[in-house]
Amino acid sequence: MSGQEENINELKRVRLEKLKELREMGIDPFGRKYERNAMAQEIIDNFAAMEGKTVRIAGRIMSKRRHGKAGFGNVQDLSGQVQLYFRKDDIGEEKYELFKKLDMGDILGIEGEVFRTQKGEISVHVRDLTYLAKALNPLPEKWHGLKDVELRYRQRYVDLIVNPEVKEVFVKRSRIIKEIRNYLDNREFLEVETPMMQPIAGGAAARPFVTHHNALDMDLYLRIAPELYLKRLIVGGLEKVYEINRNFRNEGISTKHNPEFTMLEIYQAYADYDVMMQLTEDLISSVMLKVNSSMAVNYEGHTINFMPPWKRMTMLEAIQEYTGLDFNEIKTDTAAVAAARQLGLEIDGTSSRGEIINEVFEEYVEDKLIQPTFIYGHPVEISPLAKRNTDHPELTDRFEVFIMQREIANAFSELNDPIDQKGRFLKQVEKRAGGDAEAHMMDEDYINALEYGMPPAGGLGIGIDRLVMIMTGMPSIRDVIMFPTLRPRE
Repeated sequence: MSGQEENINELKRVRLEKLKELREMGIDPFGRKYERNAMAQEIIDNFAAMEGKTVRIAGRIMSKRRHGKAGFGNVQDLSGQVQLYFRKDDIGEEKYELFKKLDMGDILGIEGEVFRTQKGEISVHVRDLTYLAKALNPLPEKWHGLKDVELRYRQRYVDLIVNPEVKEVFVKRSRIIKEIRNYLDNREFLEVETPMMQPIAGGAAARPFVTHHNALDMDLYLRIAPELYLKRLIVGGLEKVYEINRNFRNEGISTKHNPEFTMLEIYQAYADYDVMMQLTEDLISSVMLKVNSSMAVNYEGHTINFMPPWKRMTMLEAIQEYTGLDFNEIKTDTAAVAAARQLGLEIDGTSSRGEIINEVFEEYVEDKLIQPTFIYGHPVEISPLAKRNTDHPELTDRFEVFIMQREIANAFSELNDPIDQKGRFLKQVEKRAGGDAEAHMMDEDYINALEYGMPPAGGLGIGIDRLVMIMTGMPSIRDVIMFPTLRPRE
């Protein structure tokens, strides 16, 4: 056992002794409901109106210092911290003994008058204190200095206690999602819910998680996307729908990926990818302005400007700009393989031109896209659910939004031709049979739905976690997910 662990154990032993003493005094260390009428920051912001008034506040003790028969402390609630002033002659010997027993992290109810100290600090002159929860574990003294960074994610509850800026990130995340809802609700989109467990994993190219339903004796998949169910609703006549919820993908973990993540998906009948492009730009920039009161944010040394209009490039234009390759002139699979190999890519000789276009883009273009940028015109091979482009049928009416080298949004004119859709599913099934675990499965019921007729529609997906990362300036997806997935500690 390390010296630090021994010290923590000793501190905990002392706290357990204090717990015992509290009970011997007839005090419940884990109290009940406490009615409060003020918050810490409210007292500070409205001191002129609240001076001399009695307030009831509750929160966690973050500091304590004694000076003979008086002492000070700081209490923290959701809004922030305010100073407490304890005086033995005012609260009596018994209550002052309680103050002396306080440990950092204890949760109290406090009643007292608002005043300003001789040094000018706004404070609460304590008249009564009530134990609400005794903290048995000591708070870390230098949380930011911990060498094990992952401990912040593993013990998010402590991270939130001692790092106010972490709490601010998650409060802002909540505001971002609220403003997204407000934006869509005000435009008559209907929020819906679709299954999280699905008999067929569809709507995206990803490896699913598999579970088993005992009563039905059948395997189910945690959804990788809600797309095919939302488009069933478009078939059914719900013309403008959206869902904000979890997706699950059985893939690697990185600063950009978590197996469980939050997506916004939107579908609008009688629209196309041009409509969704305008919607995406307006939605994100509007939410940015509402939440941050600015169209710009500093992120990893860059000033990201969300002011419309955003840059627009076809995928082929972007590849030509950053690699020099002109795939308008590279017409065949063989020529595409040769061109990619000249760039240094290890390409399977069976890859199609469309697949190679995507690989070149991911390898040589994505990391160049810093400012909000629309990339459109994706190959059919990598867009099995998107409508073909009228002038270039080997491409689709699809776009992605990239900000700070990250894909933030994906959208397209939805394929509503059941015959074409079935043919693309069959090609995906062939790829799956060839070992591609991320290829789409055949969904006969979805084809059946399309055969009833789906109106032309535009669809859009936005990665909420990645968007929050940029709007809050956080470098890792783990910084914006309350409890990210982590490898078990040995």
